[in-house]
Parts: sequence; structure tokens; C-alpha cells
Amino acid sequence: MTNTINGIHHVTAIAGDARRNLRFYTEILGLRLVKKSVNFDDPHTYHFYFGNATGDPGTILTFFPWQSITPGRRGTRQATETAFAVPAGSLGFWLERMKYFNVIYNNPAKRLDEEYLTILDPDGLKLELVAGAVPDQRPAIPGPIPAEYSIRGFHGVTITLEGYEKTAALLTEHFNYSLDKEHINRYRFVSNSATTAKYIDLVCAPGERPGHVAGGSIHHVAFRIATYEAQMELHDILAAKGFNITPQIDRSYFKSLYFREPGGVLFEIATDIPGFMIDETQEELGTHLKLPPQYEERREEIEKILPPLV
Repeated sequence: MTNTINGIHHVTAIAGDARRNLRFYTEILGLRLVKKSVNFDDPHTYHFYFGNATGDPGTILTFFPWQSITPGRRGTRQATETAFAVPAGSLGFWLERMKYFNVIYNNPAKRLDEEYLTILDPDGLKLELVAGAVPDQRPAIPGPIPAEYSIRGFHGVTITLEGYEKTAALLTEHFNYSLDKEHINRYRFVSNSATTAKYIDLVCAPGERPGHVAGGSIHHVAFRIATYEAQMELHDILAAKGFNITPQIDRSYFKSLYFREPGGVLFEIATDIPGFMIDETQEELGTHLKLPPQYEERREEIEKILPPLV
């Protein structure tokens, strides 16, 4: 099958203060700022892309930092948790680091045979560090975290829904996922074609109130597909199934399709190509403000309005 989804491409969330967001993800979690750009629909707002040293799909957490954004609320019809993979035996290090930097955390716990640590970022975004989930031994990210503890990209994403069956059908029938494990109201689906960033957990919570996407919330979840042609094949299949899916949209570093899955969460299908090194070398990634082509002539105006990051 040429139109195969290959796990998670990136996750996009909403933050408040840009400098605080940048500091937390680079200095405390040790991710690399892979790309510094602006929101395609609001060029006076940054769009940060954090990931591994080479900006590989499956490692990228992106943010729209709006200074005056109101706090969101976790609930149904939302992606509610983003889980990172860290090496086995590293949660003790991360627990002490969270204490040192006064990060809100829960003590390590176990779920679906995995040990994990839950933390909240400065805007209240819920993150999980899952120990031992590094199957392809992605290299550590150069920076403040020793290699033996470093984040190695995504483990998976949790989606909370009023009912999970229709979303599960989308994953299994069109996204190449299979049901892997279940516990009480949590159903774990695993990609059949990905080795990393391969898990989607569906939590069925019919009595929980709907969430509100704002500060500290996940805006959308993006899934990987290899080529433009494969992407459009899947576009036509999903459109024929009645999904209200967008045309192909150029996001500079990948091309995208967007639609809402049956539970109400915004999904994106993003290509692996052309990638983040089309306008910066690996050494330069994240060091320049890169504007979408339609905003380049407004660079001086935009640079004056964007908050300084130093």
C-alpha cells in the first residue's frame, strides 16, 4: 500500500510567553530549536519547532506562543497528552531535574507495562516521559542533558474521546494501526509501519466534559506520509469516505492535509519531504527567523513586532 501512514510526524500546541516556552523546551527538556518561523495565519506570532538534532519526523513538537492567550482545559474531543521516549533507567534523573527547576510533576507510575513520569510545562501542557521506549536508538540531542538520559523523540499521543469506536476504525482501516493493548478505558493502537512515534492511545470518557483548546493545549496531531503522491491518494480515499478534508497546503517544510477525526480532534497528514534543511544546514537549524515566502517582503515589520527572544 503506497499511501501508508508511518506514525506521528509532529504535534502542535499553544503556549503563552514565547521566551518562557523556548527556555523550557531547550534548556530544561534539552530539545533543539529546529526552526524559528511564524504562524502562517498570524505572522506576528512565532511558530517554534522543537525536535532532535536533525529535525526528524516523529521528534517535532511545535508551538504557537500567543502572549495574551487564555488557559485551555483538558477534556474530551482533544489530544490530551504527548509522550516522549527516554532511555530505560532515566526517570530518576528526570524527576530530580523537575524538582530542581520547580516543574510540576507526578511521581513515576506504571501503565500498560511501561514506567512513565508526568510533568506540566509552564502553560499547563501535559507531557509524559516514557522509559525504555527507544527501539531504534536515536542518538541523543547535543545540549544540557547527558546522552544516557536524553529525550529521543515521541513515544505517542493520548486522545480523550466521548466514544472511541469511530476513531479506532479510522486508525485501523486507513492509518495502518492495530489494537495493541487495552486497560479499563484506555485502548492503545500501534502503527504497523513505524518503529518510533508509533503509539496512539484512545481514552474513552463519555462522562467527561469537552475540552477547550487554548493555552497549554494541543492544537492538532500530525501523521507522517512519505510522498506528495501518497498523500493525495489518501486524500481521495478519506474524501470518498465523507471526511471534510482540505486541499494540499504548502507548509514550507512539508505539505499538509487537515480534517477532523470522528471524535472532533484536528488531524493533519504531513509529508516527510522536503524537511527542515531546505533553507538551513544542520548546524544552522533554528538560528535564523525563516518566514513563509508570502511574508518575506514584510520582514522588517514582522521582526519589530515579534518579542525578542534574548
